[in-house]
Amino acid sequence: MEKTAGQKLILGIQHVLAMFGATVLVPALTGLNTSITLFCAGLGTLLFHWITKRKVPVFLGSSFAFIGGICAILGDSRMGDADYLDKLASVKGALIVAGLVYAVFAGLIKLVGYEKVNKLLPPIVTGPIIIVIGLRLSGSAINSAFYWNGEFSMKAVLVTVVVLAAVICISVFAKGIYNLMPILFAIIVGYLVCIPMGFIDMTPMKEAHALSFLDRNIMDQVLCMPAFKADAILAIAPIALVTLIEHVGDITTNSAVVGKNFMIDPGIHRTILGDGVATAVAGLLGGPANTTYGENTGVLAVTKNYDPLVIRIAAVFAIILGLFGKIGGIITSIPGPVTGGISIVLYGMISSVGVRILINSRLNFGNSRNLMIAALIFVLGIGCDSIPVAGTVTISGLALAAVVGMVLAAILPVGKDDVIEVP
Repeated sequence: MEKTAGQKLILGIQHVLAMFGATVLVPALTGLNTSITLFCAGLGTLLFHWITKRKVPVFLGSSFAFIGGICAILGDSRMGDADYLDKLASVKGALIVAGLVYAVFAGLIKLVGYEKVNKLLPPIVTGPIIIVIGLRLSGSAINSAFYWNGEFSMKAVLVTVVVLAAVICISVFAKGIYNLMPILFAIIVGYLVCIPMGFIDMTPMKEAHALSFLDRNIMDQVLCMPAFKADAILAIAPIALVTLIEHVGDITTNSAVVGKNFMIDPGIHRTILGDGVATAVAGLLGGPANTTYGENTGVLAVTKNYDPLVIRIAAVFAIILGLFGKIGGIITSIPGPVTGGISIVLYGMISSVGVRILINSRLNFGNSRNLMIAALIFVLGIGCDSIPVAGTVTISGLALAAVVGMVLAAILPVGKDDVIEVP
């Protein structure tokens, strides 16, 4: 059923709420500006959709993979410090180079063809990787859901239970357009429950500027010219080699949820290029690197609404949040137990998609080859946080698991019993 303009607006807001917490956490941890980050997320998403022919329902938010590299250059320096803009200029240049790394690999994939990429990522690799993507995020969901100010809180647990109950009831029992908005309604219900518990802090809204980009400090960061320094480039740009693997996993997940092979149409080379351009533009403006967001893929899985236009509407809302600080401040006031409860559902849905890939592929887990590949992906992907490679460059457990899975899938012989035959 075709959605009305008003319904699409509401669905877009739902996607913004899903991505907001993780996106603003990155600037909070690195010292970059939140308003610039939100603006870059929205702009980057629109650029991604333009490059991918407006076919892929993906939202781009702040990448956690680059936090270590950015912090290594900025250190404890924050806006107002004498050396902050100089360090920010180096981060900007390095992120632009990281975006160029994406572009180079997009060109190589275009030359060699999608088939070569597809052979590296058979279902026995992509299924477990997608499961790992969801499970790796589960710890942050639980911490937000059950803890308040760093301590376990029964009040937080109660809010989380209410939020989960709202999501489940609306998803299962609601009809029509309401069935598509379980996340939005659950956030509203959770927020109302949090008011008498004292979980609502309106300080971010009160302190925010009405028009963010009229703040001189923000404009100084935007207008700061990039500097291409070797130490910053070596600390930040190589991380793109790791996030490229994660990008392929995210697009594979998105394809599985929607039921279309975006690796072929519009092509993985286009999605990688879109991610790279978004990252380079974010670097130019002073935001963190962008990446495809699992939270929004989780919303797609829950709502079963796959219209890319809704994601573009969400992108426009993200830009508005970046421009109008008061609005962003209100959304920032949504307590952790509410966003944590939502995240439990969204991250679980991502892992469930991975399970669905394994089932649909009819892989035989009585087969030693399949068992070994899946086992190593699970343990390396979930058990390893980040592994130092050189200096400040690290490789995530997910990327390590993906590499190991691809290598094993390529060298271990495929047997006749790898797939369960349908009688």
